[in-house]
Amino acid sequence: MIAHLRGQILSKTPNAVVVDCGGVGYKLAITVLSGISAERLVGAIRAGDHATLTRIPGIGKKTAERVVLELKDKLDDMAGVVAADVDAPRSLGATADDVLSALVNLGYARPVALKAVESAAKDASVAGDFERLFRAAMAAVR
Repeated sequence: MIAHLRGQILSKTPNAVVVDCGGVGYKLAITVLSGISAERLVGAIRAGDHATLTRIPGIGKKTAERVVLELKDKLDDMAGVVAADVDAPRSLGATADDVLSALVNLGYARPVALKAVESAAKDASVAGDFERLFRAAMAAVR
């Protein structure tokens, strides 16, 4: 969405940078992709699913609406890129994806969190319930 920024770098880490541009800080793309898979993001944008987008940390209602408005028509060009990415993680289902995102946001490495969620999701009694799946995945990750 943003092609160029000019301003002062306030902070930078290996996977993020905050640039002060007239009092507004930008660092959103990395946050979005840490909170949702590319496949699920594309689906949410195509469907105009603002609720899914607002569950991503740092994305409010207005930003979700703007993302859908600005990117919905541009996704046809990107569809081949997302579909052709053979290394892209496949969705485990909405609940498991949310649990995976929560574990990653808590600081667990994505491969470790993914393994824990996959292990916990094998139990059908917890697979569809966020809280129960989250607790089982936390137990598996330890």
